[in-house]
Amino acid sequence: MHKIFVLSEEDTRQLLELEEVIEAIENVYKEKASGSGKVFPLVFHEFEKGVADMDIKSGTLDKMGVYGLKLVSWFGNNPSKGLPSLSGIVMLFDSSTGLPIGTISAEHMTGMRTGAAGAIGAKYLARNNSEVMLMVGSGHQASYQIRAMQTVIKGLKKVFVYDPINFESAKGFISKFEYKLDSIEYIPVQDLETSVANSDIIVTATPSKKPLIMKEWVKAGTHFSCMGSDMSGKQEIDENILKSAKLFTDDILQSVSVGEFEVGINNGTITKEDIICEIGDVLNGEYDGRTSDNDITVFDSTGIGLQDIAAGYIAIQKAKKINIGTEVKF
Repeated sequence: MHKIFVLSEEDTRQLLELEEVIEAIENVYKEKASGSGKVFPLVFHEFEKGVADMDIKSGTLDKMGVYGLKLVSWFGNNPSKGLPSLSGIVMLFDSSTGLPIGTISAEHMTGMRTGAAGAIGAKYLARNNSEVMLMVGSGHQASYQIRAMQTVIKGLKKVFVYDPINFESAKGFISKFEYKLDSIEYIPVQDLETSVANSDIIVTATPSKKPLIMKEWVKAGTHFSCMGSDMSGKQEIDENILKSAKLFTDDILQSVSVGEFEVGINNGTITKEDIICEIGDVLNGEYDGRTSDNDITVFDSTGIGLQDIAAGYIAIQKAKKINIGTEVKF
């Protein structure tokens, strides 16, 4: 009788440590760059435009001996029914047998791996003396982004938080943020232009379809981790920033079709060839990242299924050891 593990949202909160997720995502990028990690084509379907959709991200990690997928659904009317708008599951399979290993609730795990991705972009592309982070967006993802960033950027001294819609949301976010460090000052801001000019690392995590940050605001040496653009037409920063920046991504095909670089490419401001490489090539030493303190660097993180597979595999292995989760006969 074959058995699989089923992990709930609460199980993943108990099992996953941020540091190990960051390490796992770095390894994912390295595997993708070396070819032992493979991303399968993205599946996206809108049930009703602007109201309900789903996507499937999938792939295989040869070194882990596992493949799988994450299916995420967004139903915008759910909150009026007392239900979450976003839901998802990760399914893992053994590469040697094809048998299922586990099914895992995806919300917290997605937050962890996305936060790790944004921080990894800054770890390898931001200036070594970076001290000020600007978080654009104060929604669900902001907490994961800040927590991960202050884990990898040890010299961080200030975190600005800007909400594009409501300043009170930024204030409320900071008051509730559970992972404050005594060495960092957390500041809600209303003036985005001034905040951009005073920041070393800028993370964007919004659903915006028009640029929030303009080129003339950005100082030399700034790093961007753009996390919000994961669907055609989304855009968070002025495409003219891209024209004068060094461009990196997690997956080139996704970046040019649904990522932050899509609009600039479609407008002819940049070309696909302007993307220097995927981030894994920087981690593996195949390409340089930042080469000067004056470089503006942009990491476009569209999100890849390999991240979820790796985080899920860690959770399953730990669950087996400490008897967390539910083992189900299959």
